[in-house]
Amino acid sequence: MHRLVKIVTPESMGLEPIAISHHLTGSTSMDNLFKGFEQLIELAKALEEKAEQGEIKTDIQFRSRSLSSIPRQGNIPSGMGVRRGPVTSPSADATSAPPPEVTVTPPTRDSKTPPLQTVGGLAPVLKELRELVEIPLKRPELLQRLGLEPTKGVLLVGPPGTGKTLTARALAEDLGVNYIAIVGPEVMGKYYGEAEGRLRAIFEKAAKSAPCLVFIDEIDSLAPDRSKVEGEVEKRLVAQLLGLMDGFAKAEGVIVLAATNRPDHLDPALRRPGRFDREVQFRVPDRDGRLEILQILTQSMPLDSVDLGAIADLAVGLVGADLKALCQKAAYSALRRLVPSLDEPLPEEMTLTQQDFLQAIKEVKPAVLRSVEIESPDVAWDDIGGLDDLKQTLQESVEGALLYPELYQQTGAKAPRGILLWGPPGTGKTLLAKALASQARANFIAVNGPELLSRWVGAAEQAVRELFGKARQAAPCVVFVDEIDTLAPARGRFSGDSGVSDRVVGQLLTELDGLQGCPNVLLIGATNRPDALDPALLRAGRLDLQLKIDLPDQASRLAILQVHNQDRPLKGVDLASWAAQTEGWNGADLALLSNQAALEAVRHYRATGLADPTQIRISNDEFAAAYQALATQRQTP
Repeated sequence: MHRLVKIVTPESMGLEPIAISHHLTGSTSMDNLFKGFEQLIELAKALEEKAEQGEIKTDIQFRSRSLSSIPRQGNIPSGMGVRRGPVTSPSADATSAPPPEVTVTPPTRDSKTPPLQTVGGLAPVLKELRELVEIPLKRPELLQRLGLEPTKGVLLVGPPGTGKTLTARALAEDLGVNYIAIVGPEVMGKYYGEAEGRLRAIFEKAAKSAPCLVFIDEIDSLAPDRSKVEGEVEKRLVAQLLGLMDGFAKAEGVIVLAATNRPDHLDPALRRPGRFDREVQFRVPDRDGRLEILQILTQSMPLDSVDLGAIADLAVGLVGADLKALCQKAAYSALRRLVPSLDEPLPEEMTLTQQDFLQAIKEVKPAVLRSVEIESPDVAWDDIGGLDDLKQTLQESVEGALLYPELYQQTGAKAPRGILLWGPPGTGKTLLAKALASQARANFIAVNGPELLSRWVGAAEQAVRELFGKARQAAPCVVFVDEIDTLAPARGRFSGDSGVSDRVVGQLLTELDGLQGCPNVLLIGATNRPDALDPALLRAGRLDLQLKIDLPDQASRLAILQVHNQDRPLKGVDLASWAAQTEGWNGADLALLSNQAALEAVRHYRATGLADPTQIRISNDEFAAAYQALATQRQTP
């Protein structure tokens, strides 16, 4: 192996080049090696003398990649390291991130319209918030004279789209105070202790900017329940927030507003007095609230004979964000109607009509119920043949309480909390529930009993809780549980299901009792096995009304046949005679009879080879053939 070591000094130094060449082998002499080192030492001394005399100028640069992306871990101090002389590192300067700045929004008074007037449908909430926020920030002496402590935190709780963030910003602007807005995930950082430092900086800046409002959006992501999270960062951040909230007891003129739509996921220590003193509920707006929101949203829209009151009646369960989407969809519908192509000239006058809003309301789904299977039924009472007594009972007990609550309040009457529809299969139980929800102008949530069951422990009970929680938020709402006997069987009958059915029944009973505080939610259950239900479910106060839907009599069968054949081209068909012949048939059988007769007419018409579909007719022969086939099918076991 041969190594050549060659050191050449610059000619400007006045030194002759020194070349040292040694062939290092196993028999190399140590004297030659030491001689080479001595020459190197002489060269170093010569360089040092030249540098002292100023004949040599040095310019040393270290070029290396920045190490700022490597997180500091353990107990290594951030400032560890020794710098000897000036070191230039352009790449490190360019990639190092500056410390986060806290943006304080000063109050503005340029707008002619007070910002709180842009928030509709929340008059009671705004009044409560002004009392909680305005007095401590603007008139703290009033609280001192009464010996009261000012509010330190207010938690805004409500479904998505109800206006929590909009209200906080409008409130800060209306009060004329400084405003700091942060979102929960923005505080998180990749370095150890960075999130806690950011949080401390925000609160310190707020204390210096008093009077100041600190608004924390999506606080459930910033301060989750410590018993349910595994990460140490989240636990430290919650502890830091608790300490800062307690430290605010000495600060004046600073109030923390926080918003969430999942209050149950917050750490319980935050929800005590002294931290978040009050919790303000943002609910789904009622009819008057929806009308007020629509009036605000359509102020700049050119409307042409639009009845906003009728739109508000139809927009059941829609929150402010949904109503904004409704107005936008109506505007796009008008745009497509007035300007079919962008190449065409624009009309002189562009307006929105009632039909644009009616078309848009069919496409907007309530944000509260987007995670739940929701159906908007369009079934009238006239679409149900027979069952006149049952329809009248349902109308009086349900529709009256939802549509005319003032009459019930005046007389002290109470609407039923639940209704059980039981009877043989095919008698119209589901159809009655759909008509009930459609005519009462209520949201309709339809679920089957087995859909809520799960193989995971506790999942079925959680599904029941979430179902009723969504119904309360979307009130007025009708919850229809088909085959309720599979969801709430009699307790103690099943021993091999690990007790899940018993727990689900207990959860359902608790939810029904909890409905006392929300009278605009109605539970309707349907079953053909009432004896399999748990007896506790059938008591008064839970399923109050228990209506049996029996097989229709002859008059009801005639009404059902007339409903199913009113738009069909009949020729010489005596529906009364067929009603008399179908003793013991239910509504589903009669609907199938009418449909099979229509199919027989289509089959016969195609066999004749005719081509004009307007000439097709359904005669008595087709009904006879359909009746014979169905009668044979019913006799087959």
